[in-house]
Amino acid sequence: MTTALLTHPDCLKHVTPPGHPEQVARLERVLVALEPMDLLRTAAPLAAEDDLLRIHPQSHLDSLRAALPAAGYAGLDGDTFLSPGSLEAAYRGAGAAVKAVDMVISGAVQNAFCAIRPPGHHAESETPMGFCLLGNAALAAKHALDHHGLDRVAVVDFDVHHGNGTQELLYDEGRVLLIASQQMPLWPGSGGIDETGVFDTVVNMPLAPGSGGVAMRRAYEAQAFPRLEAFQPELIIISAGFDAHQADPLAGLNWSTDDFRWLTMRLCALAGGLCKGRVVSTLEGGYDLDALAEACAAHVQVLIDSGAA
Repeated sequence: MTTALLTHPDCLKHVTPPGHPEQVARLERVLVALEPMDLLRTAAPLAAEDDLLRIHPQSHLDSLRAALPAAGYAGLDGDTFLSPGSLEAAYRGAGAAVKAVDMVISGAVQNAFCAIRPPGHHAESETPMGFCLLGNAALAAKHALDHHGLDRVAVVDFDVHHGNGTQELLYDEGRVLLIASQQMPLWPGSGGIDETGVFDTVVNMPLAPGSGGVAMRRAYEAQAFPRLEAFQPELIIISAGFDAHQADPLAGLNWSTDDFRWLTMRLCALAGGLCKGRVVSTLEGGYDLDALAEACAAHVQVLIDSGAA
């Protein structure tokens, strides 16, 4: 079956100040890397507010709209900025996540990758932060549960920074198994092993700086994969951050591109046995442009190969 690529030019309209790591060039480089690949290219729709209200209160959406500048930049905190096109970009990113779930669950495609920005996994219910405005992965999970009627969904977040927003949004959602690996210590400081969720459905796997791909593979084999098999999800959502790469300037887990390839292969293989191969992946971090493009292309190629198998 086919792999879908969901993106939209509006995602390039979210412009950050010069020198900011979450820059337009990130998505441009990803799209160039994916250009030769055999993908069902699909325009990301704007998310409907009814969908966004599954995870964010109206006050959050209203405050983002009120803060939107007519020109230049508006700083929401020291790291997170709005430009005139930011809300369109964020709504396209959230819409991509929703549309990808629709396409995968309907059987139109085997799996999907959302090439979007801004990223989403740090956005809490009422707090944009860490470059993120809306909780894309959490929204995808809630849409699969509440709109499509699934009973169990898994979210796997391998961004180098802990997805505090996804965790906060899903902490009391017993129908979602959230598994996250992250460098610790590192911003935002959450993601300890004692943070297990109201229903024991949050699995955090802190990894030491410099620990490399060997430690990551051991952690996933020992902790993540057995929990996924026991949970029996009907869909796996991936928060695909590539900033654990050894070339990334914002952290130091020292993964190689082959580590991202291996992890994607293992997750797709598990999905093949657990949930008919259903995988939705959405772009999170990754701030060295060359490493991001290379690792993201490897990730998507595995999705394609898995769908064709």
